[in-house]
Amino acid sequence: MNTQKVQINQCDMKTDLNLLLECLKYQMDCPLSQKEALITIYSICQQNSEASEYLREIGGLVFINDLAKSSAHCIVKEAALFTLGIIIESNVYCQQTLCTSALFEDLILFLIKKDSGVNLKRMSVYVILVLVSNNKNGQTCVRDTGCISLLLQLFRTTLSTSEKNLSDENTDPCYQLWCSVCSTLCACVNNPQNEDNQNICCSVFPHAKEWLESCTEPEIVRPICSFLGLTVANNSYVQKYFASIGGLDTLAKVLLELMHDSCLSHSSMKLAVVVTKTLDACIADNSAMGVVLAKYHTVSELLKLLSNETLSTGEKISIILTIGHCTEVCEENQCELLQNNGLPLMIQVLTESQDEELIKAATFVLQNCKQMSKLAVTALKMRVIVSISVFC
Repeated sequence: MNTQKVQINQCDMKTDLNLLLECLKYQMDCPLSQKEALITIYSICQQNSEASEYLREIGGLVFINDLAKSSAHCIVKEAALFTLGIIIESNVYCQQTLCTSALFEDLILFLIKKDSGVNLKRMSVYVILVLVSNNKNGQTCVRDTGCISLLLQLFRTTLSTSEKNLSDENTDPCYQLWCSVCSTLCACVNNPQNEDNQNICCSVFPHAKEWLESCTEPEIVRPICSFLGLTVANNSYVQKYFASIGGLDTLAKVLLELMHDSCLSHSSMKLAVVVTKTLDACIADNSAMGVVLAKYHTVSELLKLLSNETLSTGEKISIILTIGHCTEVCEENQCELLQNNGLPLMIQVLTESQDEELIKAATFVLQNCKQMSKLAVTALKMRVIVSISVFC
């Protein structure tokens, strides 16, 4: 009985898609009808890989792609692009079919044309996002066509740091476009990691740093931290560059500001964890750069953050790993850990937690403490020798 229902539903779905495709073809002079047909198509194909695959088989994918380019009506272009995005997102074969330099070049045209509205640009960016997501070929195409350079330009110019008003971020089309650009850049550098794209994307680090220096609103900090964290991840060269322009200093200052915000409100605490994760990504492969954070007493701030009872296990792991990378080779950070009762706190985590990853993170810090004790003894001996030489 269930098998019969599935077969009937599949038959209905195929019939509907055939009729809707015919409607698109024979309603070229009626943009509202085409828009309605496209809305119905993407509602059928959304999270339905089989429907998307069938639409591809009957030529619907190619037709909608051509419609997005050829239609003289903006509402049809926007609906066609959004429908393409939904279909690509739901079916990997559709993604592979459309992942061509030609489509990226068409999307570039939509983004650079003066008469393209913000919403059309946002739909274009959405299609780029689903083309590059989990797709190495897409990441290569976005770079080779110069599309990634255009995305970086949009990252710099879509919002102004001097004219920011985030009170209506949910309805502000420019802010929504900027967020879409941030998400797309994240997909360009991550999953799989793409070092070439990471090396290109770090060109906007000074602008990202400027944003963080002028605004600590979650609506700005979260997207930028996601972009920074993924762009520096497992890339020693990019991490060093970010540190060289004062990026670590800026993140440390943002963390300080959040920690001192109204005795750490819940929203500030959550945002502080986001900043912490970004800091960790920036020093994970270059622990020696953790010395930069010593002057901001980052370790003591992280220990305060760790004491918050509302943290999830995942958030605790992120904070402890950051402490571990801060104290791995930096004696100043190691001493700060001891002075702020970090050692008992790590032992408490070990004895009370049942989570393997949390235990591993705490063990990492304790191993640093073991090395720390050796350094402390050596430093003490040196101070004694210096004192004796002074009196002698």
